[in-house]
Amino acid sequence: MKKFLIRAALALVIAALAADTAWAQVSSKKSLNLEGARKVIAASLAEAKRLSAPGGVVAVVDDGGNLVALERMDGTFTAGANVSVGKAKTAVMFKRPTKFFEDVIKNGRTAMVALPDFTPLQGGIPIEYEGQIIGGVGVSGAASAQQDEEIAIAGANAFKTPNVTANADARSVSYFDAKDVKAAFDKGSVLFDGSDGSNYMVHASRREKPGMAEVHAQDTDVIYVLDGAATFVTGGSVVEGKEVAAGETRGSSIDGGETRQLKRGDVITVAAGTPHWFKEVSAPFLYYVVKVR
Repeated sequence: MKKFLIRAALALVIAALAADTAWAQVSSKKSLNLEGARKVIAASLAEAKRLSAPGGVVAVVDDGGNLVALERMDGTFTAGANVSVGKAKTAVMFKRPTKFFEDVIKNGRTAMVALPDFTPLQGGIPIEYEGQIIGGVGVSGAASAQQDEEIAIAGANAFKTPNVTANADARSVSYFDAKDVKAAFDKGSVLFDGSDGSNYMVHASRREKPGMAEVHAQDTDVIYVLDGAATFVTGGSVVEGKEVAAGETRGSSIDGGETRQLKRGDVITVAAGTPHWFKEVSAPFLYYVVKVR
């Protein structure tokens, strides 16, 4: 009986060790489901509306590059669906924004275009959650390649939340790590969107070229120049102005107004309802914008 008990105990130990070994050989991972894909699309469409994008297709794939959800805005060209899916798949399969590959090819490594199932066009972003790539989002058909990417970034950021310091009211403090701030400036994106009910937003803005004349009927812009220089026009009247969204007017330029040369370290505030225009920029022009409503 004693020998039987010893053998039984040894068998249990061996079984436990085998189970531990098997468990160690299998890794756990997060996965993107349909609800998550819809969350990404909703964030992308909200950004498209904010940017007054003329159209676009948002495609979301899982970590294997399989299409989970797709939404096409009215008026977007037919091929946009296939292009957006290709961008999303490329971003997740190579775990990099697709602009990286577009730039590599532009710089001479044209052999990369021979890769199968590969769409090296700006507008694809990996979706990351808790340190894992869980999918990708691709956008095609907005006003420009840069706008495609901005909309895709907003979608991918749907799973990112700021590191909020706990206190009596958790919304009173938002903290952004330096690496996250740098990443935001690398792409030009929103740091804080005011979705918690705050009356302000914080943008980590980046400009590579001049923009359109703008008027925000409700938002006052507080601008702090981090790097670069720009010719900035305020006041005057907007040329060919058109309301692109509620309280948002865009135009080709400004007639009249006051011109300033902005440089690193400068701060300027633009009250709601005041026309303003980045007439010229030295790329990259990096600046914080706090939008107060």
